[in-house]
Amino acid sequence: MTKGWTKSDWRAKPRIQMPDYPDHEALTAVEAQLAKYPPLVFAGEARRLKKQLAAAAEGRAFLLQGGDCAESFSEFSADNIRDTFRVLLQMAVVLTYGAKVPVIKVGRMAGQFAKPRSAPTEVIGGVEYPSYRGDIINGFDATVEARRPDPQRMLQAYTQAAASLNLLRAFSTGGFADINRVHSWTLGFAEHDKAERYRELSNRISDALDFMAAAGVTADTANELSRVDFYTSHEALLLEYEEALCRVDSISGQPVAGSGHMIWIGDRTRQPDGAHVEFCRGVLNPIGLKCGPTTTADDLKVLMAKLNPENEPGRLTLIARFGAGKVGEHLPRLVKAVREEGANVVWSCDPMHGNTIKSSSGYKTRPFDSVLREVREFFAIHKAEGTVPGGVHFEMTGKDVTECTGGLRAVTDEDLSDRYHTACDPRLNASQSLELAFLVAEELTQLRDGARRIAL
Repeated sequence: MTKGWTKSDWRAKPRIQMPDYPDHEALTAVEAQLAKYPPLVFAGEARRLKKQLAAAAEGRAFLLQGGDCAESFSEFSADNIRDTFRVLLQMAVVLTYGAKVPVIKVGRMAGQFAKPRSAPTEVIGGVEYPSYRGDIINGFDATVEARRPDPQRMLQAYTQAAASLNLLRAFSTGGFADINRVHSWTLGFAEHDKAERYRELSNRISDALDFMAAAGVTADTANELSRVDFYTSHEALLLEYEEALCRVDSISGQPVAGSGHMIWIGDRTRQPDGAHVEFCRGVLNPIGLKCGPTTTADDLKVLMAKLNPENEPGRLTLIARFGAGKVGEHLPRLVKAVREEGANVVWSCDPMHGNTIKSSSGYKTRPFDSVLREVREFFAIHKAEGTVPGGVHFEMTGKDVTECTGGLRAVTDEDLSDRYHTACDPRLNASQSLELAFLVAEELTQLRDGARRIAL
């Protein structure tokens, strides 16, 4: 994987979706400072995640990946971290019951600061400004000064990521993740007057927990019930930041991306000969690859060979993002390409990015029904192909925002302006996220029951 590779090789490749910093001396100084800082994550953690993802590829685990579209400096708080972590735990409990396998919990957290944009500039109030590319690069305010790329922002991003990880590790191991506590929050959702279809599943989960308690299995007697493994991930977009935090694993001698446990390559930056693929191919971390409608079978084959030349299980996750109504057109041909290469991959569904529309009220949104439809199409295609749907990937938050329409509490176009807080793309709120988890659990239950009938 790393033979002949160095962490700066990407600099000789074509680069897109990255800023041109006006002050090169300041950039060099920040990179040198970051290179002295401790890594945010460690090689052993990345290897453990890779092993768990290998199980997801075989249907022995399921990947739940979710979090902010783009993390914000201004919204950074312990409460926001806690609320998003809590919703992910709630979703995981529901999915675990549906899939009857461990759920791998990966947050889009502690590093998701940079965002690709469809255009280099945007017009605000009749004035053209450079596009906002995430707080690690420039500011959201519509001023020339704020939109100028500033390398010092990388240092603030690192500090925020380190603080986030510190709190996440405490939540993961300090009793906050006790399965009984988490399920009590889930029950609150099922008590909603329109949540009848979810009460039965919640009751079955409660019965299972009651049985374990009666059998003497509690958080006090089984450490696994009171703690969880929780990993972080982000799009590896700003390669100066990624290179500065890249380290050599003392055990294997391989380079590891110290910025997050799992990094992914976006649909806009997956050029086989591009800078982002070049960097990601050399690190030992699990790698995600976004696959959109323009992903060709030939490109996918080249990318799989570059990113996972040893065909290592758990190394590569293909994150399908086509849009509702388009999965049947694109996913089967990519499944065929993977099958022809005999490649080990985890198939994950991102039902968010292909379903973004502009509402009648002028806000960018994502209809919940479209998100759900793409998830169902994803499962249906894998059932037809005899392949494993290994995970889901959502942009969501633990806050009670109004950014995506629909769901149990029926957010309408007119409601979008109430609590539209995202700096970039619309996110599912806490209620919509948990509702989606119940619906995915139904798909997993049907898949499991179908496999059991075939086995009999």
